[in-house]
Amino acid sequence: MTYLSHIVKARLEEKLKKLKKLRPLPKSAVQKLREKFQIEMTYNSNAIEGNSLTLKETFLVINEGLTVKGKPLKDHLEAKDHHVALEYLYDLIDKDKKHTVSEMLIKNLHQIILQETDKEWAGRYRNANVIIGGADHTPPDALQVPNMVRDLIVWLNSQKNKMNFIELSALLHHKLVHIHPFFDGNGRTARLTMNLFLMQAGYPLVVIMKTDRKKYYDVLNKADKGKYEPLIKFIAQSIERSLDIYLKTLTPASTKQEKFLTFADIAKNTPFSAKYLNLLARQGKLEAHKEGRNWLTTKEAIERYLKNRTRQRKV
Repeated sequence: MTYLSHIVKARLEEKLKKLKKLRPLPKSAVQKLREKFQIEMTYNSNAIEGNSLTLKETFLVINEGLTVKGKPLKDHLEAKDHHVALEYLYDLIDKDKKHTVSEMLIKNLHQIILQETDKEWAGRYRNANVIIGGADHTPPDALQVPNMVRDLIVWLNSQKNKMNFIELSALLHHKLVHIHPFFDGNGRTARLTMNLFLMQAGYPLVVIMKTDRKKYYDVLNKADKGKYEPLIKFIAQSIERSLDIYLKTLTPASTKQEKFLTFADIAKNTPFSAKYLNLLARQGKLEAHKEGRNWLTTKEAIERYLKNRTRQRKV
């Protein structure tokens, strides 16, 4: 079964192809992007789970080793551990492009992100049943967890050459969260695992934004009920955001680049309001990505949307 439209798939494949054509990439620029995305993902992934550090505070804790007055020690330790987990991911990719997602990898990631905050259960499956607050889904019995994780790995390997990579990465993320193999750290572990899978294929690190937390939980809840399309579209948008930022930063100045503008600026020269552009972006119909709280797109993206809409009407 396919969940993403042909247009979205083709668009993401084209952007990935453009990024790959730029290789070998300048080391200093890549390092700066990596550092930016590592801080951004550490902040957002932890904040989704309730960590109180701001983006700037996360940067200071990781890069400067500072302690933020009035913030819990646990929040500081979570930031440091998550950053170490990302370093581990990058090391795996740099050393072995074909490193596979495995049960050991999932446990290793979990062990790293909880190594300073819950040493007893870091890297260990839960041994009791749990309830997820605010969710309709009740995770499986603890006794089923080891076999379910192993079945997930078997399923993943069986689908690699059958399913679109982006769709598969989103389903991997959901299935792992659905099993909820650990007492704590399931969301962070699932997001890191999904990223290793995507990075193997050449995608940059994908960040799920804290500002999208409500929508993120909503699409996961729908996936629990068998409605996977909203989650996959959501993950595809997150992937496109990373691709856009990498391409915008790494494309040589001599190459014609599309200029990213806010919806408010774009709306001045298009038949659409900023509010309607926001709706199109959230529906995945318009190429756009978020930087901070602002959505950005290009005039060329608007033209492509109009062209595709005209084509669909003719069909």
